[in-house]
Amino acid sequence: MRTLISTGAVMTAAAFSLLTAPAAHATPPGDNGTVKIHDATTGEELRKNEPHVCSFYLDAFGFDGGQEVDWKIVEMPPTGTKGKVADNGSLTLDGEGHGRTDDRTLPDGHYKLIWNFDGEHGKAKHKVFWTECEDDGEPSGQPTGTPSQEPSGKPSEAPTEEPTSSTSPSTSPSTAPTAAPSPSANGDGDLAETGSSAPLGTITVVAAALFGAGGYLAARRRKAQH
Repeated sequence: MRTLISTGAVMTAAAFSLLTAPAAHATPPGDNGTVKIHDATTGEELRKNEPHVCSFYLDAFGFDGGQEVDWKIVEMPPTGTKGKVADNGSLTLDGEGHGRTDDRTLPDGHYKLIWNFDGEHGKAKHKVFWTECEDDGEPSGQPTGTPSQEPSGKPSEAPTEEPTSSTSPSTSPSTAPTAAPSPSANGDGDLAETGSSAPLGTITVVAAALFGAGGYLAARRRKAQH
């Protein structure tokens, strides 16, 4: 009889423990859920964190339905001042405890997300991540300053200046020789420097004729006197 009573007591305790187990292991409201950093091109259904992004959004899962969230993103060394707020906002999750922010952008650097929500017990959610956007000013691979091309696609080789000819006007004997100096017109009567001897010869002939005529007349006069 005692054996039956003992067996019944054990079975009753086991049944009670099975009935109360779900209640004992039920998650209490408050610090539930998780938040992820997602690239702007990533779908909301992905529950994997992406710590290296450019344009991004914050994606929350498994929180209590309708919870209010306040979040902020602060700078982190080595790229920023620790704790300086770079972005912030608020969000109301849906009935399943899911929600996402709009797409965000930040300068390239190291950041930390701090996710506070209603009902938390001093355990804000955190995520550390980097923003790394490609530089829009990166060279495209095409060298700059390439030579201009003609329609055929070959580099233009036309000279920018006319070549200097060996018979250019600057060296060609195109000018006439310098004319001989003209007779002096300064009135000094120095005809010898002019190169003309005709006037002097004429004067000499006339002088000789006059001298001869004078001698002839003198001779006749002496003869007439005798």
